[in-house]
Amino acid sequence: MSDKPAIHRQLNIKSGVAKRLLKEHILYAKEAEEQQRKVDKLIADNAETWDVNSARRILEESHRMIKDSDNRLGKAVQDLRELVLQVKAKPEFAEDDELVRAEDALEEASV
Repeated sequence: MSDKPAIHRQLNIKSGVAKRLLKEHILYAKEAEEQQRKVDKLIADNAETWDVNSARRILEESHRMIKDSDNRLGKAVQDLRELVLQVKAKPEFAEDDELVRAEDALEEASV
């Protein structure tokens, strides 16, 4: 990748992927919290065993999705980090706006 538009496109795509996966990860974590409250409420209300077990299965699935989204987010952040480092090494991108946005996305997703 030596032409500027192609590099900008890759920076934009990889930044978007990292941001989207971060949002997805946060949503799965919130869903798991809500599901945990639901399980706790069912247990406190002495709900039927089937209802409690069903809610627990949904909670377990939420935890699996958190792990999956965390793995995908980690890979996306690593890909973006590698691209940013490659682009930073090129002097023609020293003050590039797309590079700055990619670095911001990288910082946000790395937290």
